[in-house]
Amino acid sequence: MKKLPLKIAFLLTVFFASSNLFAQDFQGKAYYISKTTMDLDQFGGQDMSAERKKQIQERMKSFLEKEYTLTFSKSESIYKEEEKLAAPGGGGGRGGFGASLTGGPKYKNVQTKEVIQDQEFFGKQFLVKDELKDLEWEMGTETKLIGQYTCFKATATVVPSGVDFSSFRGSRGRDQKSEVEKGKDSTDSNEPKAPKTIEVVAWYTPQIPVNQGPDDYWGLPGLILEINADRTTILCTKIVLNPKEKESIDKPKKGEEVTQAEYTEITTKKMEEMREMYGGRNGRGGGRGRN
Repeated sequence: MKKLPLKIAFLLTVFFASSNLFAQDFQGKAYYISKTTMDLDQFGGQDMSAERKKQIQERMKSFLEKEYTLTFSKSESIYKEEEKLAAPGGGGGRGGFGASLTGGPKYKNVQTKEVIQDQEFFGKQFLVKDELKDLEWEMGTETKLIGQYTCFKATATVVPSGVDFSSFRGSRGRDQKSEVEKGKDSTDSNEPKAPKTIEVVAWYTPQIPVNQGPDDYWGLPGLILEINADRTTILCTKIVLNPKEKESIDKPKKGEEVTQAEYTEITTKKMEEMREMYGGRNGRGGGRGRN
């Protein structure tokens, strides 16, 4: 982490002067909304009409727009998705694809560098346990207000964990490649590919001096209230400090224990199998039964 600019260092000193208000048994709860946009062209939707794309976006709204709570202390936090009732006839909730790839509560301990999340994938429960990775934040001087909190900007370049869904494009586009392109792909496939990286912009407030944040994000001198990462925005809408009734921050315990790398390998392999199956039904394989 780079040295803080003088302006930020001075303001942080002022903010942390009041940190004695945050006793050892301090607890807070932050409410977030998460919104993700999807480029349907990456999934074989180049020939779709604008109306059809809009219909698909609406059907996927429950998967792309979610609400979360982050219950946190100075060292621990638990990040949970808020359950919502599906609208009548809307097909929302955890149906369809969302039911096959469900993320459970995510526990982080910034002292022991431990991160644990229960994950359900096609009906099987996994317990993903790994080391909490440090993020190389670049501290900025830009500020803005989020609610009543003064927030500072920080950026980092990260390698996203989990499955890269942009690699699972529609089979139709893949079948229509020219022989030259296919030959080029086969040549390129022998070369190791650099991992995909994204730039993350975070806004954190030293007025709440804990280095916690939503999802995988942490490590700044104040609670992270907003994240902009690739096509996803996570925004804090409400904060409750030292609630009268404190919640226990418990580690998830159910499921087959795997590392994040192992879980990513399992899910990627399954998605590849689904893509091949889908391609067989809708590509050349789908026409055999009509002869």
